[in-house]
Amino acid sequence: MNVAMNAEGSPLRRRVEQDMKDALRAGDRRRLGVVRLILAALKQREIDERIQLDDAQVLAVLDRMLKQRRDSLAQYEAAGRQDLADQESYEIERIREYLPPPLDATQIDALIDEAIATTGAAGPRDMGKVMGQLKPRLQGRADLGAVSARVKARLA
Repeated sequence: MNVAMNAEGSPLRRRVEQDMKDALRAGDRRRLGVVRLILAALKQREIDERIQLDDAQVLAVLDRMLKQRRDSLAQYEAAGRQDLADQESYEIERIREYLPPPLDATQIDALIDEAIATTGAAGPRDMGKVMGQLKPRLQGRADLGAVSARVKARLA
């Protein structure tokens, strides 16, 4: 990937890159480590798929990283490893800084209703259509697994 292509990339990615420089200048090693993890995940996806990520794709990567850390946090807490749980919590908070503000249950329900009406979904068979419409609008703003369960319950 050439530098010119990277300069035109996602504004969100540029923000992460700037935060890395800021953390480096400030000597904030802990924050720098998390930002480097984020950049490594973004770069890996770009290399794997041979694409330049846009903001929606960056959000998808961040969302996946957040989910992995939540799972790890639960496992570390169950195992009594508070030191590792604290690190996961810190990483979760740093990743959340790049995500849009989360939606509340009322907003999510309104989007689900709108998606069901727009797609004309009538039953569980139409769940894919509804989720296909919701995913880009909810990426990084809601737990898609929980949203999927709500859609399934509505269509049942």
